[in-house]
Amino acid sequence: MSPEGRGIASSGSFRILHVSTGNVCRSPITERLTRHALSHRLGEPVTGDLIVESAGTWGHEGAPMEANAAAVLADFGADATGFTGRELLDEHVIRADLVLTATRDHRAQVISMGHSAGLRTFTLKEFTRLVRAIDPATLPPLEDGMVERARALVRAAAALRGWLLAPSPDADEVYDPYGAPITFFRSIGDEINQALEPVVTALTGVTTPR
Repeated sequence: MSPEGRGIASSGSFRILHVSTGNVCRSPITERLTRHALSHRLGEPVTGDLIVESAGTWGHEGAPMEANAAAVLADFGADATGFTGRELLDEHVIRADLVLTATRDHRAQVISMGHSAGLRTFTLKEFTRLVRAIDPATLPPLEDGMVERARALVRAAAALRGWLLAPSPDADEVYDPYGAPITFFRSIGDEINQALEPVVTALTGVTTPR
């Protein structure tokens, strides 16, 4: 795990930070689905060199995940236990190697915090679009370690950003289901899961669960 307040993560780890508003709906779903998908691809729990976490720009510090968000995770077989909300702090951005936000406004807020965050902060759907355009053969093999592969993926995505624009202003948004019925939560969960699939494939080099 990277040392507190010492810039971007240490050479032995890669930290993914998911950001939404309250950190009780979208970013918890994305955090836990990311962990779940990575574990299934790799055939083992995600620990050590790959860290997945979340926070909110108006985060409900210490709050539990919304019940409907937890239900969505259960639909995918992912674990919602032990989650508590966090407010996004400078130290979270400093330590992150990759920040994936729910919306363009969240992305702008993260970048406005400074810490050279621009090249490693994307909306989730933006990052998915860029990752789809990257040839996996240009990335380091998993045998070289997932950390090096992940860092190369972020560099490649950042290089493509100015060339591969969103087809519409809404294409990079994951809308807030807070207060909505479970059916809308499930549609957001499906959106997030679909957006994560190519990202997890690119990170692990594994197209199907082991």
